[in-house]
Amino acid sequence: QVQLVESGGGLVQAGGSLRLSCTASGLTFSSYAMGWFRQVPGKEREFVAAIHRNAFNTYYADSVKGRFTIHRDNAKNTMYLQMNNLNPADTAVYYCAADSRQFGRNSAGYEYWGQGTQVTVSS
Repeated sequence: QVQLVESGGGLVQAGGSLRLSCTASGLTFSSYAMGWFRQVPGKEREFVAAIHRNAFNTYYADSVKGRFTIHRDNAKNTMYLQMNNLNPADTAVYYCAADSRQFGRNSAGYEYWGQGTQVTVSS
């Protein structure tokens, strides 16, 4: 059974930082591209960042480029999202996802999803 478990969310003031983690089990982690998405109530899920299974190639949404960094440790079956200079527009539930077939921003292509972790940025 595949499980993706996010952690590290919380409440932070604008300008602050958080680091999200996503730990995977039940799959060969190094064979999957991984992604972070976020969603606020009433809106569609939004792509945030993705990382290739080789752990080198990355891809960011324009809204987070230069502030967020995605990386992964295949030995620990874990992916991270370092979020700096947070602002209230970053408030959302953040989800991690795994995809064995593509590397990109299309949420429909991701096969497995975590339950999400709430990030709230106060002004």
